[in-house]
Amino acid sequence: MSGRENDVLLVIGSGLKVYREYLVAPIHRRAKENGLDLILINNLKPTWQHRYFDEIVVANVFDGEVMGAAAREVVARRTVVGLMCWDEPLVLDAGLLAAEFGVPGLSAAGVRGCRDKELTRAALTAAGLPQPGFALTTTVEEATAAAARIGYPVVVKPRAMGASIGVVFAADEAELVTAFGVARAASEVDPGPYRASVIVEEYVSGPEISVDGAVHKGEYLPMFVARKHSSDEPYFEEIGHLVDADDPLLRDHELVDVLARAHHTLGVEYGITHAELRLSPRGPLIIEINGRLGGDLIPFLGRTATGIEPGEVLFDVSVGRRPDITPGRRAVAGIRFGCPDHDCRLESVRVPTEAPGLVAASPMAEPGTSLRLPPGGYLARHSFVVCEAADAETCLARLDIAADLVELTTTPLGPPAPDAPFEMPAGLLDVDE
Repeated sequence: MSGRENDVLLVIGSGLKVYREYLVAPIHRRAKENGLDLILINNLKPTWQHRYFDEIVVANVFDGEVMGAAAREVVARRTVVGLMCWDEPLVLDAGLLAAEFGVPGLSAAGVRGCRDKELTRAALTAAGLPQPGFALTTTVEEATAAAARIGYPVVVKPRAMGASIGVVFAADEAELVTAFGVARAASEVDPGPYRASVIVEEYVSGPEISVDGAVHKGEYLPMFVARKHSSDEPYFEEIGHLVDADDPLLRDHELVDVLARAHHTLGVEYGITHAELRLSPRGPLIIEINGRLGGDLIPFLGRTATGIEPGEVLFDVSVGRRPDITPGRRAVAGIRFGCPDHDCRLESVRVPTEAPGLVAASPMAEPGTSLRLPPGGYLARHSFVVCEAADAETCLARLDIAADLVELTTTPLGPPAPDAPFEMPAGLLDVDE
């Protein structure tokens, strides 16, 4: 034996097992087939990750300097040929490291353009792509003036958060003042350069969708479309998604052209992105482009509906290969999140093991977890169910049945203290111990 070490694919942050093991398993398989080792830099002591990674470095990945030092230490002793990250708070630093190491990635310009919503808006507007009117603000006075220029109603959002956290609809100035406080408080959680700033933008009507697509040498390759189901205004929390392998939007030349032009404008070179759009009266309008795979198990829905393996696609683009995104099956898959209708403490939750078309179901919070609705909290999810069917109508009906089978015990919670600091929702960060 030569004793030569394998080249390495570096992964920044694994995420929760229930959310990300379905990605990690095929990435591990693909790495072994190609003679690569997998090294994970993770924020907490690993558990389930051991079976998939050849080495795990425990470091605070939410501190950019600590993450960078840990990654450079790996690069100093091993040959790193690719780097991947799918956790929104880590995408910017991970993308900049990929550019520094000279491995395939979004590019420095691309990852900044995806992470910074204000930069996204400015770049796409300058390129002539349809965008809502917008302004970046740091004070309520600036926000009020911006809304007056743009015209009500408006949407107020943190500059660089995800999962609709801190996103609020405002119909008039009184609502704007409240909405600015909510968005500003949420923005303070971001440890990066975009904290404490808020975007005010024109409200655009129309159905919401997301598109997960791969990018190889700047070529945009759409994989699947998810139809989004959101809570009522003024908040835009996502309560479900539906992916149809035969969605006609995948053949909509205007939509695909808008997405391809947007990625080119932002300078995205390699990777997978999650683009969110409104199908507005003016045509498909990009709300944001995230430099990662979609959350909310949307890639799992995509795999279930289309047969496309997102983990394998991510592996390919991360090592500079053009992926195969040919669908292997034609079905419809959907997810429904269980959310309480009032603030409560979760005492117990039991999900169904059998239901028509049931693919997966899981609790999303531990007993004792406080579940608060906006603006006191976000993503107050106690469980999810995933179902599949041959058509969208049947899939939605199956989701109704499965969701009704979730058994829940809660106790009421009083209102949060007026000065209580914003906290990230339970279940978003990897807390496996």
